[in-house]
Amino acid sequence: MLIGFVSEICSMVNLLKGYIGLSNRLIGWAGNVVSWLTAILVLVICYDVVMRYLFNSSSVAIYEIEWHIFALIFLLGAGFALKHDKHVRVDVFYSRFPEKTRAWVNLAGTTLLLFPFCIILITEGFDFVANSFRLSESSPDPGGLPARYLIKAAIPVGMGLLLIQAVSLACQSVLTIIEPKQTPDQRD
Repeated sequence: MLIGFVSEICSMVNLLKGYIGLSNRLIGWAGNVVSWLTAILVLVICYDVVMRYLFNSSSVAIYEIEWHIFALIFLLGAGFALKHDKHVRVDVFYSRFPEKTRAWVNLAGTTLLLFPFCIILITEGFDFVANSFRLSESSPDPGGLPARYLIKAAIPVGMGLLLIQAVSLACQSVLTIIEPKQTPDQRD
């Protein structure tokens, strides 16, 4: 009986480690895409500035491309920021907590706050995108970009990536709680 229980625990730990590894690769890929989008955004902004101030020419489409790329960076990069602990945190007590207590805080915050937030934005985001697609929504501004539903589709995708990383964080927290000496980041 005890051997079966230990075997189940080991199987669960291996499953958690496997999920963490898979999500790390996916979120790493998203982070790579975001880094390229950031470089592209810099080039588009430089082009816009040169055209505006040297040639006294501007375009609504270029302005919209800038905010579309920024939206992609924000939405697709949220999971990457969470993975590398670069998100906003009110860190009054957290940094002073022992590793196991931080893991409990992460697990509670992820399951009680982040999971519901992501799930709501994914489900509502699909409705938002579907409605935009049905209307063939485009920019209301003359000279703006068509197919606004494409950029709106980044909302459920970005929140899906954030949810994948949130599940990974919860798995890492569970592993830290049951194996407090070795965190998953040290295994990678």
